[in-house]
Parts: sequence; C-alpha cells; structure tokens
Amino acid sequence: MTILPPALHLTTVETRHAVRIEIAGDLDYDSADRLLEEATARLSARPGLEDLHLHCAGIGMVDSMGLSILLMIGRRANAARVRLHLDDRPAQLDRLLEITGTLEYFTAQPATGAAATQQDTAESPATATAITTTRRARASGPTGPDATT
Repeated sequence: MTILPPALHLTTVETRHAVRIEIAGDLDYDSADRLLEEATARLSARPGLEDLHLHCAGIGMVDSMGLSILLMIGRRANAARVRLHLDDRPAQLDRLLEITGTLEYFTAQPATGAAATQQDTAESPATATAITTTRRARASGPTGPDATT
C-alpha cells in the first residue's frame, strides 16, 4: 500500500491592505511551488498591498525547497515593497530558520523609505550572511577523513 504525503492546502483571505495565506500541510519539493504561485499572484494583483501574512501554524515538514520558496517569496515581497510576515510559526519551522541563519531575515523590521534595488531582490543581506557563515564553518572544519588532518 502506498501512503501519499499530506497535500498542501492554501486558504487566502484578502483585506484592503493585506493578504493572508493560511498554509496546511508539508512545504516540500512536491508542493512548495503552489505557495510561490499563490503569493506571487497576490503580490502582482494588488499594487497597493502593504502586508503579506503567511499563516504557518498548519505547516508540517519543510524541506530545502520549501525554505527556498519562502526566501523567494520574501525577495518578491521586498521588491513589491510589501512586508512579509510568517505568523504562528511552529517550533520545527523556527528551528529550521535558526539553523539556516534565515530567521532574522524573516523577522527583522524592514527599512523604511529605502528603494528596493536589483541587488535586494537577488540576495538579501541575511541570506548572504548565512551563506558566508556556512562557508566559514565548512572551511574551519576537518578536511580529511579524520579530525587530525
């Protein structure tokens, strides 16, 4: 018997200046694109949008593709001058964000009045810091099969 992974269910609620997308299920390689498509559609359709809330309480497992999609949504929201909120994050999502060094990217207050640039949409400072930190950690670790080399 084949057991299928839980499906990703998205429920979108719109108000005058905000959109809330409630996420239920796993955010993984098979399903994360659906969230990106929904968020991108809402960002594109609403030029006066101020806040995009991703309600995360119902999220199950998040793999690297899921994290990548969250980062991509963050960049697109930043480019559209929309504040992204990851509301009601479960402990496992917070842990993933902490481990990857991206928690601050999602929880830091955006600078006001600064224009979004091409560089802002290509890579966030928190992501660049996380990548640099990861590279330093790898470089300082053992390079051979045992810790003595």
